[in-house]
Amino acid sequence: MSENGEESLVETVEETYETEVRRKVIKTKMKIQETSSTTTTTTMTTPAKLYGKDLSVYDDVDVDTLLDKLTPEEINILAKEVDPDDSFLPPSQRTSYDCDKEPTGPLNRKQLIEHINKEAIETPDIPEIQPYVAGVVRGKKWTPPPPPQKDIDAQEKIQIDLGDEYEHALTNASQEEIIDLAAILGFHSMMNQDQYHASLLNKGQPVGLGWDGITKAAKQKIFPMDPPNSTDVEDSIRRVQNDDPKYIDLNWNNIKNISDEKFNSLFDGLEQNTHLETLSLSNTGLTDRGVDKLAQALENNSHVRVVNVESNNLTPLGVVRLIKSLLKQTSVEEFRATNQRTQILGNKIEMEITQLIEKNPTILRLGLHLEYNDARHRIATHLQRNIDTKRQKIKAKYQIHLAAKGKAKIVRTE
Repeated sequence: MSENGEESLVETVEETYETEVRRKVIKTKMKIQETSSTTTTTTMTTPAKLYGKDLSVYDDVDVDTLLDKLTPEEINILAKEVDPDDSFLPPSQRTSYDCDKEPTGPLNRKQLIEHINKEAIETPDIPEIQPYVAGVVRGKKWTPPPPPQKDIDAQEKIQIDLGDEYEHALTNASQEEIIDLAAILGFHSMMNQDQYHASLLNKGQPVGLGWDGITKAAKQKIFPMDPPNSTDVEDSIRRVQNDDPKYIDLNWNNIKNISDEKFNSLFDGLEQNTHLETLSLSNTGLTDRGVDKLAQALENNSHVRVVNVESNNLTPLGVVRLIKSLLKQTSVEEFRATNQRTQILGNKIEMEITQLIEKNPTILRLGLHLEYNDARHRIATHLQRNIDTKRQKIKAKYQIHLAAKGKAKIVRTE
């Protein structure tokens, strides 16, 4: 490096530390002690200097001009002279270490972890001065110091003077009255559950459930099991095929081991049926093998109002196929198909279901678990719109009915 370069480098370094040195002005303290009973301290402040010059000399130095005169090598050397505690610089720029080694290849994380584990296993442990023995304390055992006397005094019982009136009332109060007082004051942690509910219901405490009693768990109410579905499958299929006018509700819920042939027979009869309104096939083991038959039946039947196929083994495509079939007759008002083999439908399926529902003008209730908020919001908005439309139609029919009987009120406006 040339002499001019060295001088410029020195000047740059001086300028770099100028601000730091200004904040930390060197103060020299001189203490003069007199040889008497009193001691006098005198403080003298000397002007700060940097490289033998006063700080005022560096006021007019142009840093940009100095940096322009430096070579790339000198700038690299200057860049390494940084404060390691400066939080405004990234950690990679606070260290003076600079690795000039070229990379040998891309990072192999697995190989790196294996190398670290190998180094950890091969590195011998630091030998212990005294071997470990179970139950033996090595060295001096630490014992906590005794608490201060102030803390001991604070933990002692504090006597509170409540006054003669309150003292007399609490002394002569019965156990039930004290429990009621605790409930009023909100001291729920002082009472068990039975005591608290007894105080709210204004009734006496049960025997053995006072302050010293033990609260026992309340006995569970045992409800009888639901009876099995006693619907005759063969008879219901026959009545659907014969279009029985009294048979408007078919309930096969929770009936197991229904064959595909029985499902197909039911769906074939449903195509020509004109009286069945509710079709419940929940938890019957229905699969995609019968979806096409059921969808075809719904496309040809204009009298079914409720379709329930929950808790079966339908795929998302099967559910879409059934919802699409509702657009042909637009007579179904409620469709339920939750808890299928595939719990999550996916974004594509949910958007397709949403588009199909928005095209259906009669559906009022939809039982499906939708994961995305957009689909839920759009479907809920459309269902509410259908409900409002149906309500207006019912109101209009009622007004027409009243008008036909001469009971409608005619309002004339001038």
